[in-house]
Amino acid sequence: MSERPPMSDLNGPQGLNLADMPLMPRASLRTLRVPLASPVPATDRVPLAPPVLPLHHEYALAEPVAPHTLAHSNFSSTTATRQILAAHFVRKSYRKGAIIIPVLQGVELTINEGEFVSIIGPSGCGKTTLLHLLATLDAPDSGEICFEGNRIDNVPSAGRDILRNRYFGMVFQFYHLLPELTTLENVLAPAMIGESVLGYMRRRAAYRERAREMLELVGLGHRLRHKPRELSGGEMQRTAIARALVARPRVLLADEPTGNLDKHTGEEIMAILRRLNREQNLTIVMVTHDARIAAEADRTVTLVDGRVVAA
Repeated sequence: MSERPPMSDLNGPQGLNLADMPLMPRASLRTLRVPLASPVPATDRVPLAPPVLPLHHEYALAEPVAPHTLAHSNFSSTTATRQILAAHFVRKSYRKGAIIIPVLQGVELTINEGEFVSIIGPSGCGKTTLLHLLATLDAPDSGEICFEGNRIDNVPSAGRDILRNRYFGMVFQFYHLLPELTTLENVLAPAMIGESVLGYMRRRAAYRERAREMLELVGLGHRLRHKPRELSGGEMQRTAIARALVARPRVLLADEPTGNLDKHTGEEIMAILRRLNREQNLTIVMVTHDARIAAEADRTVTLVDGRVVAA
């Protein structure tokens, strides 16, 4: 069995590594968007005849929908001009018995590389559902989710697992730490999952050093051996942030990261997120119900009744 490449080698300057992804069958493929340093015009799409992919690869990404213009915002960074994540005309409903409950009704949203975007709206408007669709934790009924110009909502389960393990970092309101593991071991979990046993053991020292660095970054360098029951709520959320960062993700997706914390601790978590965004140019998409917290992002997207009403 061939060994998986280390996680740190997969986030190079060219973005998404197609050779690493088990994706759509060739029969459904029409074109492939070429990743560049700036948005790619529709006229620059390259037809595949035949597909130019590694010989061992039986899959490729399906054609994304036509590019869309970013809605007006107060985001003004000169470095973040490339679209990294997008939802195009996304609809999602849930069924409860014989009743169909519409949640998202044609959401159109684009996120630029390096942006810090907050998604806000009343309870039940579809904020968390949209975040889960962006993270490929769920699939839309119609529409498309694209990452770096490539459609990702319809890739097989193994491909979605790779995206979430190596390209997306996830932070949840209720932490989801494993109670039997120490703080350091919880942060190491993505590396353990993303590697073969042999691959992890070979790079174990490097991964542990990376995990320690992330815990130092969030102010928990002195809590490496503590288990979740020995941590405060704020410390558990900091651990969850460190875990989300250990694989050097391209995008951090945060679902109510301050919703389970007091005001002071919530402000500390927001200070960490702002620093990550500004100093490391990390793209962050955050769901919150708190307008005060949302205002600290570069741009606020407001959802009402499953639709974007302001962005």
